[in-house]
Amino acid sequence: MGGALGTAQTLAWGSSYYLPAILADPIGKSVGVPSSWVFGAFSAALLIAAFAGPAVGRIIDRHGGRGVLMLSNVVLAAGLIMLAAANGALMLFAAWAVLGLGMALGLYDARFAALAALYGHGARGPITGITLYAGFASTVSWPLSTVLNGALGWRETVLVWAAINLVIGLPLNWLVPAPTRRPARTHTAERAIGWRPFKEMFLLAFVFAAAWFVTGAMAAHLPGLLERAGSTHVQAIAAAALVGPAQVAARLAEFFLLRRAHPLISARLAALLHPIGAMIFAVVGPAAAIPFTIFYGAGNGLLTIARGTVPLAVFGPRGYGERSGLLGAPARASQALAPLLFGLLLDRMGAAVIVVSAGLCLASCVALLGLRAVHADQSGDVV
Repeated sequence: MGGALGTAQTLAWGSSYYLPAILADPIGKSVGVPSSWVFGAFSAALLIAAFAGPAVGRIIDRHGGRGVLMLSNVVLAAGLIMLAAANGALMLFAAWAVLGLGMALGLYDARFAALAALYGHGARGPITGITLYAGFASTVSWPLSTVLNGALGWRETVLVWAAINLVIGLPLNWLVPAPTRRPARTHTAERAIGWRPFKEMFLLAFVFAAAWFVTGAMAAHLPGLLERAGSTHVQAIAAAALVGPAQVAARLAEFFLLRRAHPLISARLAALLHPIGAMIFAVVGPAAAIPFTIFYGAGNGLLTIARGTVPLAVFGPRGYGERSGLLGAPARASQALAPLLFGLLLDRMGAAVIVVSAGLCLASCVALLGLRAVHADQSGDVV
C-alpha cells in the first residue's frame, strides 16, 4: 500500500502545486493576463487549502481517509478541466479555487491524517515512506509538463493531468483500507481531550508557519538569491537542482538512522540545517552555493516529515486530522505570501535577506525546544 499511496501523492503534487512553475507563462499569454496573475490565483488556492484543512481533517478522523483521498482526484480533475477551459481571469481564478480544495483533500496533511487513522502511533514509518516518494514529485512532473506543453500545448497538458488523476490516482487511493481502530469521539470530546495543551499548539503552529515561509520563499527565489550573492546563472541553477536530491537523502537518513529517535530531535536538527548552510555561505561566499542548497534541502526534507510526525508524537493520534489542519493553516498562508514578501525583501536587502530565512529557522528551533511529548494511551487519548 505504501507504494500506491506514495505514487498517488506524487501525482497529486505534480498536477497541482508544481504546475505554475512550468505553465504560468503560457497560461497567462493564452488567457490574456500577466503570469503574475497566475501565481496570484495559485496563492489564493493555497489559502483556500489552508481554510479547508481543519474540516477535511475532521472528516478523516471520523471516517478514515479513503473516501477523502479518492474525492481529491475527482476535484483535482474537475479543477484541471476548468483550467483548460479558462478564457479569462474569472475562469482562471475559479479553476484554481477548485484546485485549492483538491489540494486540501489530497496533499500531505490529508494523507498524513489517513495514515494516523490507520496506524495510530505507528504512523511515523508510513509517513516517512510517503514523503520519500513525493520527494520526486518535481523531478517527475516538471519534465513531464515541459514535454507535454511543447508537444501538445498547455491546455492539453492539464487535461492529461486530469486524466492521470482519474485513471491512475483514483484507483491507487481506492487501495487505502478502512481504519480498524475504534471510531474517534465526538467533536466536543475531542476538543476537551486533544486541545488541552494550547501552548504546544501555538508553538507548533509557529514552527510550521516559519518553516513553510522559508520553503515558499526558496522555491520561488533560490536561484535569484544565489545570483545576487555572486554565483553565475549556470552555477545558481546547478546548485538549486540539488535541493530535491538533498531532501530525499535526508528523508532516507531519517528512515534508516533517526527512526528510533524522538521526532522532536529530528525536527530540531532540521530547523538548524538551513542556518548552518547560511553561515557557511556567508563566510565562504559564492563557492559555497552547493553546500548551502544541500543544507537547505536536507532541512526542508526533514521538516516535511516533522509536519506529520511531531503532532503525532506531541498530541497522539486522537483528533490528529483536525489538529493537523489547524496547525497547517498558518503554514499554508505563510507559504502563499512568502514569494511576494521575500521577493520584496530580496529587492531591498539583496543577498543579506538570507539572514531573515536563517533567523526564522532558528526561531523555529527555539520553539521546538519548548515542546514535549504528551503521554497517550494505546487508544490514542491524551492523558
